[in-house]
Amino acid sequence: MGDRRVVVTGIGMISPLGLTVDESWGNMLAGKSGAGRVTQFDPTGYPSTIAAEVKGFNPEDYVQPKAVKRYDRFSLFAIAAAREAWKDSGLSIDEINPTKAGTILGVGIGGLRYLEDNHTELLNAGPRRLSPFLIPAMISNLAPGNVAIDLGLKGINYTITSACTSGTHAVGEAYRMIKDGLQDVIMTGGSEAAITPLGLGGFGRMKALTTRNDDPEKASRPFDKDRDGFLIGEGAGTLVLEEYESAKKRGAKIYAEVIGYGFSCDAYHITGQLEGGEGAVQCMEMALASAKIRPEQMDYINAHGTSTPLNDPNETLAIKKTFGDHAHNGLLVSSTKSMVGHLLGAAGGLEAVVLAKTIQTSSVPPTINLDNPDEGCDLDYVAHTAREKNVDYAMSNSFGFGGTNSSVILSKV
Repeated sequence: MGDRRVVVTGIGMISPLGLTVDESWGNMLAGKSGAGRVTQFDPTGYPSTIAAEVKGFNPEDYVQPKAVKRYDRFSLFAIAAAREAWKDSGLSIDEINPTKAGTILGVGIGGLRYLEDNHTELLNAGPRRLSPFLIPAMISNLAPGNVAIDLGLKGINYTITSACTSGTHAVGEAYRMIKDGLQDVIMTGGSEAAITPLGLGGFGRMKALTTRNDDPEKASRPFDKDRDGFLIGEGAGTLVLEEYESAKKRGAKIYAEVIGYGFSCDAYHITGQLEGGEGAVQCMEMALASAKIRPEQMDYINAHGTSTPLNDPNETLAIKKTFGDHAHNGLLVSSTKSMVGHLLGAAGGLEAVVLAKTIQTSSVPPTINLDNPDEGCDLDYVAHTAREKNVDYAMSNSFGFGGTNSSVILSKV
């Protein structure tokens, strides 16, 4: 890889805890839950009737009222979060080379709601009733496509779809492109809006979701022995990555530097993880090697931490294998999915924003609902309450269906 340095100069977030970074971050540090009964449709009869929905989102705040029907919700989230990040970065498209400014976003599923609604129209009224916007609204690359059109970014433009690892892969690949000199600026992260009848029903039939329907705010409980599956969430997390020298030259506010990226595949099972966490160990070790830091230098890990029976002990074991004695000696680990649920393809994007804020504010967000740590889940998970700590190095983990794994590392500049 090239030797250019890559920094985060802007961040954006639409989450179940707020419509901006500040609102979401404040509620995260306060240990609030974004969970509740599904409101976007009637979930009666579904195994899981709860989710972490984005509340109060008005598409007309971001696109013309007449144009709203052209977009699926995941694209609107991407546009909203990207605008916040772009404004935050202070960049102007007129002052940079737009062909060296690109967009790489992670999207796991894409326009599921648009597809479902149009399929219903097709069955009820025939093909003439289909929306002419069906295909461009539904396909996953229209998240970065719409962001690029909105901001005038004429460089690289594509979506990474690797299940729940999509957002982390997007951040890692954007980092590599800038490091290698192929681009100077990239809007990256992830977006997802899969709280739909098929989304909730499909994950429910897999028995992947929590069914703690009577107590939504306590349903997502990573590392706790009473966890019973993940809570589906939605939203977007975006970051402006920029070449360091140009950011410094223009006096940009710098949140953190991206210094490491690792990836692997279990090559084992379509939904299960390799027991012993070998794939997770491999990608964390690769990230550490690319960052050129020792395991004992790591201060904080934002865990994949899904609240599923399989992931949490497996990820814990992988962290212990990767970090050795340091895993029990000063390393903080937390899962923000306890508050925002699992944003699927957007999870890694949102969690990379969390790393940037953790480094900037010296505040580590908590894992809520961790009342009785499960056997084998014996790390410091920052239970219940946020913690003040100087964080020089922070890692985010993502693991997805198909055995795909990725880790990114951010540091203080």
